[in-house]
Amino acid sequence: MKILALEFSSARRGVAVVEGDRVLGLAEAEGITPGPFELIESALKSAGLEREQIQCIAVGLGPGSYTGVRSAIALAQGWQLALGVKLLGISSADVLATTARSAGLTGRVAVAIDALRGEFYSASYEVTTEGCREVTPLRLLKREAVEALVAAGELLASPDAKCPFVGFRLLLPSACELGRLASTRSDFQPGEKLEPIYLRETTFVKAPPPKFY
Repeated sequence: MKILALEFSSARRGVAVVEGDRVLGLAEAEGITPGPFELIESALKSAGLEREQIQCIAVGLGPGSYTGVRSAIALAQGWQLALGVKLLGISSADVLATTARSAGLTGRVAVAIDALRGEFYSASYEVTTEGCREVTPLRLLKREAVEALVAAGELLASPDAKCPFVGFRLLLPSACELGRLASTRSDFQPGEKLEPIYLRETTFVKAPPPKFY
């Protein structure tokens, strides 16, 4: 199955074309240019494929850049409406863990993604040369709780260059690894079911009614 993987949750946006374990095409960028459509066209061109040949689109659902994840979801939803492709949404924390494995990290690895407000999205994985197994699911932690994981001997991987923890490994979730993960899955989803991973409850402050003088 030919998979187009969209991983836009970090400072590096990546598009990969993957079939099984093979990466057929890849395009990556930091910053706002080139745009997502240009990245997709570049990845397809390097893979020697047309849009109609893509059978599945995999999306990194975050947590991370809310705008980036939303744009990737919107692209996938539109593609499914137009061409009827299969869709898969995968946690970017899982993608980061498999990226850590590709970078040579093994043992107990914790991912830490800045959630602002002094909190971090974190999950822990047992990483071996054969694969990754989640041992603690994604949750919101205070800084002290993440520091406790490091003190207990867990290796720390983060996509945030300003991560405050000593000894962390800077890693960005890879579109290639997202595509490889998707190639092992069959729990496809309709586009309307794709949602960004956002553990904190959304709160709104209602603006007061306007005053007329």
